[in-house]
Amino acid sequence: MHRVVSVSIGSSKRNHKARATFLGKEFELERIGTDGDIEKAAQMMRELDGRVDAIGVGGTDLYLWLGKKRYTIRDSKVFLKAVKKSFLTDGSGLKHTLERKAVEYLVKEGVFKPYYKYLVVSAVDRWGMAESIYRIGGEVIYGDVIFALGINFPVRTLRALFTIGSLALPIAVQLPFSMLYPIGKKQEEYGSGANNMTNRYFDWADVIAGDFLYIKKYMPERLDGKIIFTNTTTPEDAQEVARRGAKMLITTTPVLEGRSFGTNVMEGVFATLLGYKPEGPDFSPYEELIDKMGIKPTVRILNE
Repeated sequence: MHRVVSVSIGSSKRNHKARATFLGKEFELERIGTDGDIEKAAQMMRELDGRVDAIGVGGTDLYLWLGKKRYTIRDSKVFLKAVKKSFLTDGSGLKHTLERKAVEYLVKEGVFKPYYKYLVVSAVDRWGMAESIYRIGGEVIYGDVIFALGINFPVRTLRALFTIGSLALPIAVQLPFSMLYPIGKKQEEYGSGANNMTNRYFDWADVIAGDFLYIKKYMPERLDGKIIFTNTTTPEDAQEVARRGAKMLITTTPVLEGRSFGTNVMEGVFATLLGYKPEGPDFSPYEELIDKMGIKPTVRILNE
């Protein structure tokens, strides 16, 4: 039995364990939250190192990508030092591959249409998603400046995103991660960051895409007719977006025993199956596995 454990600096209330079989190999997948305690997460990783096949970094990233350039997050360097034997995965590789292929699949199936309006709440941590959505041809707003910095500045093109990112990312990765992203118990709150400015962009969009905890923090009371395209969700998350009127919830990773695990967990599975972890920017070995495993996004109709 292979074992992949995601150690997250997020809420412990989102903990989950499941078993699954991939390409004939059995896996136990687990997510453990430390409620915002980075040192506790690092210590847990040290204890797991060498005892499990892969350790996922949850609730944060190791790196932020801008195209093919990689920036290491300062707060995450402690995790890179803690793990020496097991694979250490933050989901970057699948964000470049699985999420890109998921968008292409949804366009092909007619779920995503070129006349839709797309809000990507944060693009720098999901470059594959951001780039592939732009290629659909609809209107796109990248919300990195709006949601991470609280500044009313919608970014509408990849070129503008790249320009802003190249200036801001070298500084942003040096900041405490809690300034950029909800961690710990803040992950339990729905709509806690919503305001008139953020509501305007949610109301504008047909499709709201990106990291679910960003979506969760800023979602308005009503999401009538919206398509939510995201990653890690719990049954409670699905119930809440349904209550708010969302039409559809689409997750890029498989739903296992009621919830979708993060890309960091699934990248741990992929690295285990391959026997090595591609460091990027070439993640083509993952693309081959995605095709071989036949992984498709999970589409759930919430309200007709």
